[in-house]
Amino acid sequence: MLGSSRTKQIDTKTTDTLIGGSTICEGKIMSEASLRIEGQMNGDIECAGDITIGENAVVQSNIQARDVIVAGKVKGNIHTKGKLIVTSSGVLVGNIDVRSFIIQEGGIFQGSSAMNLAAVNEKGSGNGKVIDAKAHKQQKNEQQAASGGN
Repeated sequence: MLGSSRTKQIDTKTTDTLIGGSTICEGKIMSEASLRIEGQMNGDIECAGDITIGENAVVQSNIQARDVIVAGKVKGNIHTKGKLIVTSSGVLVGNIDVRSFIIQEGGIFQGSSAMNLAAVNEKGSGNGKVIDAKAHKQQKNEQQAASGGN
């Protein structure tokens, strides 16, 4: 109902907005719920939910969202609090700042990446240190070898 004074709780896990395949959208989008783009988008996107870029989509945007899936073409920087997935059909040209990054075989990523520890700390992962178990074990073995095996 238009003009209703009631505020509706928004579920960030549901797709609230769809930009269809025959749609060209220009301007800034701000959304509390998730967004799916199948058409063309030119302009920045800020989304509290997830963003899915469909296989035929062409997006020129700086994107901020919880999680992002890129199956189409994106030119712009992406910042997520969660994960970024570039599928086998996805092309991403831009810099990323994410907590988790997955690129499937055949997917293209051109840019620089940064893993943001702030999002990891929000989940209560202790002191924020990220430890690679293999590298840690190898470093410990090298230290033992350098000290004469003691």
